[in-house]
Amino acid sequence: MTGAPVAGAPMAGTPLFRRVALIGLGLIGGSLALAMRRHGLAGRLVGADHNPDHVSQALALGLVDEAGTDAAAAVQGCDLIVLATPVGTLVGLAEAIAPHCAPGAIVSDVGSVKELVVREVGPRLPSGVHLVPAHPIAGTEHSGPTAGFAELFEGRWCILTPAPDTDPEAVARVGHLWRQVGSMVEIMEAGHHDRVLAITSHLPHLIAYTIVDTAVGLEESTQSEVIKFSASGFRDFTRIAASDPVMWRDIFLNNREAVLDILQRFTEDLTALQRAIRRGEGDILQDVFTRTRRIRREIIDARQA
Repeated sequence: MTGAPVAGAPMAGTPLFRRVALIGLGLIGGSLALAMRRHGLAGRLVGADHNPDHVSQALALGLVDEAGTDAAAAVQGCDLIVLATPVGTLVGLAEAIAPHCAPGAIVSDVGSVKELVVREVGPRLPSGVHLVPAHPIAGTEHSGPTAGFAELFEGRWCILTPAPDTDPEAVARVGHLWRQVGSMVEIMEAGHHDRVLAITSHLPHLIAYTIVDTAVGLEESTQSEVIKFSASGFRDFTRIAASDPVMWRDIFLNNREAVLDILQRFTEDLTALQRAIRRGEGDILQDVFTRTRRIRREIIDARQA
C-alpha cells in the first residue's frame, strides 16, 4: 500500500511549477534556481535583475533559461514569482509586477522581515494572486550570481508567514518547494517571526558591524595589529560584517521596533556584565558564561551549528 500524497506535490513526472520568475539573481535567487533545476521543480526559469552584469552572469552560468532587467516582463505567464531582492525594494516591485501577474499565480519572497511583506506587499497584488511570504534561513557573506550553489538550503529552516486567509493549496505548494530543495519548513505568524529573528539574526549582525567598525576607528598602528593578529572570534565577526550592506540596511529599517526592543535588553545585559567586571564579581561572569555554553551545545545537538 502506498502512502497518501504530500500536500502541494505535483503528479509524478510533472514539475511543481510550470514557469517560475526569480526577481533578483544574487546568492539566494541564484541558489534557488540551481536547486530547482537539480530537483526538477520548474518547467522554465525566468530571471530578472536591475544589474545587467548579474543578468549576463546568470545566463552564462545557466541559472535561468531567459533573463532581463524588466521584472514586469519576467513575471508574465508565471505560476510562481519569487522576489529575491532587499526588503526595501519589495513594495515598489509589487506595484510594478501587479498588473502583469497571471490569475492564480503565487508570489513569494525570501526576505528576513515578514510583517512588511504581509502588510504592504499583499494589498498591492491583484485579487486571485496568492502571497506566501518565505524566509530561508541560509546564506553566506558572498553575493551575486556566481555565489550561488544548489546545496545552500539543505538542512536549513525555511519559515513561511502567510496571512490567515491565504489559500491553503498555495501555502502547501510553497512549502513543498522548500522541502524539495532540502529545507525544513515551519509556518509562523509574521510579527512573531520578526521578533525571533531580531535576536537570532538581526542583533548578531548589528553587533558584528559595530565591533568591526570600532576596529576601523582605532589608530592606524593598532588597527593593522588587530588585522594581523585576529583571533577566531574577531574573524567570525568580520565574516558576518561582510554581508550585503544594502540588504542589512533595509532589514534594520524595516524591523526597527523588534530590533530596538532586543537591543535595549542586550544593552542592559551588557551593562550588568560591565558592572560585574568592574567589581570583580567572577561568580556572576561564570554563571553567564555557563548558561551561554549550554546554548551552544543545544545548537550543535539541533544540527544547526
